Amino acid sequence: MNRVRVRTMAVACLLGLVGACAHVDHSSGVLIDGSGGMDNWTPLGVANWRAQDGVIQADGMTGNAGGYLVSKGHYGDFRLHVEFWVSPDAKSGIFLRCADPQTFTSRNCYEVQIYDQRPEPRYRTGSIVNVADTSTPMLAGGRWNTCDITAQGAHLKVVLNGVQTVDVQDGKLVDGRIVLQYRGGVVRFRSVRIGPL
Repeated sequence: MNRVRVRTMAVACLLGLVGACAHVDHSSGVLIDGSGGMDNWTPLGVANWRAQDGVIQADGMTGNAGGYLVSKGHYGDFRLHVEFWVSPDAKSGIFLRCADPQTFTSRNCYEVQIYDQRPEPRYRTGSIVNVADTSTPMLAGGRWNTCDITAQGAHLKVVLNGVQTVDVQDGKLVDGRIVLQYRGGVVRFRSVRIGPL
């Protein structure tokens, strides 16, 4: 009788583990998946954003004001996964918790920097501009990169290509839009996924 109980418990545990491994987080939102267009975004500014070859891309602008893709949704506490490619001369960024859907600065949004040309820790790729320097020099140009951002209350964390570049507390902004920036070079996004915390 004990053997039957042990086997039954072992099978139940095994099935529980398999079920846990097979669990998919359906609360995650796909903002860019490489095959769709820009349905989840509102273009703003002068960049030539377009869906092309499975990515959302910008590689030029009229004027020098830059261009943005502004998410249609608002987000507070979340985990954001971004896959991007930039040319070595690109200037880009991922803005978080932007309350104003028309104006994006490091004063009214958190800006995760993508800018290999700036060596200063405050502005280099992987930092949060004017909030958290990164002591780890990261170069993103010329290859596909992953950026995982966690925003939970005042806690902000950035992991670029598996390396943590920022882990900071800053509670000045609580929610808002996600914004993708273009200010020069070539910028491509092939996957942007967000899930609530």
